[in-house]
Amino acid sequence: MPTFFRRTLLALAMLGATANAALAQDSVKVFAAGSLAGPLTVLAKQFSASTGATVDVVFGPSGLLLERIEQGENADVFASANMAHPQQLAREGKALPARVFTRNSVCVLSRPELQLNPQNLLDKLLDPGVRIGTSTPQADPGGDYAWLLFAKAGEIRPGAKELLEAKAQQLVGGRHSPAVPAGRDPVKYFLEQKQVDAFIGYCSSRQTVADTAFPKVALPSELAITADFGLTVLNRHAGSHDAAYRFALFLLTPEAQQTLAAYGFSPL
Repeated sequence: MPTFFRRTLLALAMLGATANAALAQDSVKVFAAGSLAGPLTVLAKQFSASTGATVDVVFGPSGLLLERIEQGENADVFASANMAHPQQLAREGKALPARVFTRNSVCVLSRPELQLNPQNLLDKLLDPGVRIGTSTPQADPGGDYAWLLFAKAGEIRPGAKELLEAKAQQLVGGRHSPAVPAGRDPVKYFLEQKQVDAFIGYCSSRQTVADTAFPKVALPSELAITADFGLTVLNRHAGSHDAAYRFALFLLTPEAQQTLAAYGFSPL
């Protein structure tokens, strides 16, 4: 049994069986990667409906959420777009060992006139006339994955890494990212405004219905990137954390994994 499961179940056993009435008085504050907004919003409501516990989810770039936790902001559960950030909190003694709870892949969203497909993807990205958007490295794992893609491209074609890094516009996920109108999806907004022709992001979506306005293309096998999303429970004083452990375990259930899959994530 993985360490995360062992320690979590041990904590639950020590806390004892909690009646629903007691659990209903608890609240869980979740810090979660912005790419999880679609499924986690649904799952938080389901958990609240079945347990009575209040779930408050704060979405944002995982790197910036990590900084907020390290600076002392309270959170009970951290669902990150990588493993490195929750593992760092565990090393610092602030959280339980991290556990992969879902996986994602990297895709490229593009304007339809680009006629992008897996076969021409690298040629198109290297085209001097094609503008590329990415998330912000370090602040947002999505940006780190884009830079990993550039490194893989450089292994296939000498000079590609440097060219792609130089032309990439870091438009989302940073402290000072360009403003986007309220309620608008940033990636689609920049594509609609023709600021970029292609955006390197996740294959998952914030909705279950496919958006056909901007084709989403998976990376060819030689460039493919799988992103492990990490989950951890933050250390808090005993007796107040039952709902947090339960919510973390809930995300690992087959039902929750099916919901994640509906939004384009790869279930465990």
